Amino acid sequence: MRGSLRVTALAVALCCAALLAAMRAEARSELSYATLMTGSYPQPVDFSAYAPDAGATAATHVFAGVLQLRFDGTLPHRTLRADPAYVGAADLARALTWPADFAYEFVQDGAALVPMRRGAIPGSHAWWEVILEPGRVWNEAGDHGLTRAAIPFSLQERNSNCTHNGVLMFLFGANGIGSRTAMQITSETCLYLHIDLWAMLQTQYRPTVPVRRAVVLLAYRAERAARMPVRTLAQLQADHPQLDVAALAIGAADASTIHGLVVAGVNYMSDCATRSGNYPYCEQLDLPSYSLAKSLFAATALMRLQSQYPKAGPELISAHVPQCRGPAWAGVSFVNALDMATGNYDSDQFEADELDAKTAGLFLATTHRGKIAFACKAYPHHAPPGTRWVYHTSDTYLLGTALAHLLRGLPGHQHDDLYRDLVHAQIYAPLQLSGTTAVTRRSYDAVAQPFTGWGLTFNPGDIARLGVFYDVDHGAIGGTPLLDPDMLDQALQRDARARGLPVAGYPGLRYQHGFWARNLRPVLHCRHDTWVPFMSGFGGISVVLFPNGVVYYDFADDAQPASFDWAAPAREVRKLGDYCQ
Repeated sequence: MRGSLRVTALAVALCCAALLAAMRAEARSELSYATLMTGSYPQPVDFSAYAPDAGATAATHVFAGVLQLRFDGTLPHRTLRADPAYVGAADLARALTWPADFAYEFVQDGAALVPMRRGAIPGSHAWWEVILEPGRVWNEAGDHGLTRAAIPFSLQERNSNCTHNGVLMFLFGANGIGSRTAMQITSETCLYLHIDLWAMLQTQYRPTVPVRRAVVLLAYRAERAARMPVRTLAQLQADHPQLDVAALAIGAADASTIHGLVVAGVNYMSDCATRSGNYPYCEQLDLPSYSLAKSLFAATALMRLQSQYPKAGPELISAHVPQCRGPAWAGVSFVNALDMATGNYDSDQFEADELDAKTAGLFLATTHRGKIAFACKAYPHHAPPGTRWVYHTSDTYLLGTALAHLLRGLPGHQHDDLYRDLVHAQIYAPLQLSGTTAVTRRSYDAVAQPFTGWGLTFNPGDIARLGVFYDVDHGAIGGTPLLDPDMLDQALQRDARARGLPVAGYPGLRYQHGFWARNLRPVLHCRHDTWVPFMSGFGGISVVLFPNGVVYYDFADDAQPASFDWAAPAREVRKLGDYCQ
């Protein structure tokens, strides 16, 4: 009898265990094994489906090889905004297709799945280029022994900076056995094109041993080890209870990509909200620089060269750019171009030239020849150099061209690239920024001229670290100054004798050496003028370098005044150390 009871009890236990296992296997309701193998994908799902489930365990298979993804025809989509001033009907039709040449190598490092190429990858697609970020691999009970992988990625507009963030998910096993790949995009940092894309992609996995596997993994591990600590805004509230954390969110919620505050070496980040829940890989989110590059590339390059070769700033544009030889460019220096003070313009009203349709001559040209022709010839001479601020991205492109020529003319540097060998190798790489920053947008020709005034891509941690580099570390790494101290002090409003040129129509703004500055005296009721430097980008991007060592950043894309107005965050940051003069 007792034996019979033991057998019965064992049978019940086994039955319950099997039932529990089955329940766990069915716990995932979105992007399940059945869906990835043969199911449909009729509409976007909450992005939590692209993250591990509660019962996830370590991956049992190792991915190393080429992931090839295809989709024929128009992707399932929703078009929320397509501004015809930027996106024609033919452009939109192209944007709704998948890159036919998507075939990229990945290598696994524990639970991480690392792309062999980082940054925007030029391809054959007429609208998109692909950016791949490190993802994750894991096992789930319902996947029949296969391993599940998720890869954060972006589609970024070719020859531009509009960035649409998404995630890929698929199953794989030994010898390349796997599923189809789910793809979803429901957020972007892009003023003129808002679209949702989702699909099941045809998938081929070809196991290989990537040639540069060891080099890529070593770099990735170093990048991870150097990351600034990340905490949530809820933790910011707990760590600094005097703050009203809600005040850090500016502008319309549906226009925001991310915002955060860097305090005492900690990057406090908001969630990365999308139209389908929170993006599950927020630290790997791709953020376009737009005109942040005027500070982070153009200004940094000139300040770096000036620190090594003190005659760089006064060099004349016309001496280094043959297309600009002529009366209009007589006496225009590198610093004048960085300051947006060449004296050449159509209108001196606030950004009237920059917003004019004629700038398509710069932004839509794909070759260096086209872009430099616009930069040199588009505007007549109206004022002496250095006397009047008029915002032109073309001036920054021109400066980048001149800087590249100067660099290659220096002994031992005849083959150097302005971005790769100066900005990235000497600043970004020592700061151990993400691998995504190794690439910048360039002209599509043999010249491959960096855009200089736009076209970089960052992860949130890169923005935090760069903010600290300028604001707290004063342009030094390991105690060694890398940027010209006088130019940096002027750019960051640390030299009261040099506030920069006034911005037309805005008496509370200045511009100097690629950085903006705002007088917060009216906002904070300071006794004296209090100039705070910041960087600004198209659509609603701000990175603010407060004098108390706190860095604030916000990425938005509706171009509304509220998305540029960081007065409320400025009041909260003051509570962390009074910088009001």
